[in-house]
Amino acid sequence: MNKPLEGKIALVTGGSTGIGLGTARELAAQGARVFITGRRQAELDAAVAAIGAGATGIRADASSLSDLDAVYAQIAKSAGKLDILFANAGGGDMLPLGAITEEHFDRIFGTNVRGVVFTVQKALPLLVDGGSVVLTGSTTSIQGTANFSIYSASKAAVRNLARSWVMDLKERGIRVNVVSPGPIRTPGLGGLVPDEARQGLFDFLASQVPLARLGEPEEIGKAVAFLSSDAASFVNGVELFVDGGMAQI
Repeated sequence: MNKPLEGKIALVTGGSTGIGLGTARELAAQGARVFITGRRQAELDAAVAAIGAGATGIRADASSLSDLDAVYAQIAKSAGKLDILFANAGGGDMLPLGAITEEHFDRIFGTNVRGVVFTVQKALPLLVDGGSVVLTGSTTSIQGTANFSIYSASKAAVRNLARSWVMDLKERGIRVNVVSPGPIRTPGLGGLVPDEARQGLFDFLASQVPLARLGEPEEIGKAVAFLSSDAASFVNGVELFVDGGMAQI
């Protein structure tokens, strides 16, 4: 079986569930040795078992700089380098403008923006020249979404970080790209509403997608694997929408 990422060392933050887990499994299937981070040990252990292929779980909060230092120290000791970084950890919840709190703002920007900045910065000593960085964006960064302004703004910030970082890293040939999912069937998406409203949310979102369905985490994983591979060696600074066409119409 062809394994285009054979011999590569990859880190997926927020890799214990949802898009992160689906991507970690795909990277491992394509030959990469994968490290994942997550905040909850039980989910992290289950994810490592699901990924297999020598995956390693590191309990860490991507918004904590000391946790990030510990993550990279472990990777340095165990692998000595990093070829692929998928800065995926993030999330958010819904509040209308009149209800936004300081806690809501700080928590979302703390993980989605501050966490991404320092996840990438602290990886630089380990990242090989010519390596790949992929950031998780969102279709919400280019669309207005009621009650979701803080999350949407944080993802717009992520998109612009990539544009600037390709210039900062050009001397090292490190590519920085953004993968922006549409609605993906994950626990995080379902968790935006009460349990009894989940299927209704999924059905509504699917009706907004030209392909008339939700995406699956593995479909994002395939896009990240492509952006991380030699097949994308001249792809740099792009935002790749994996959204079934939702943000394109």
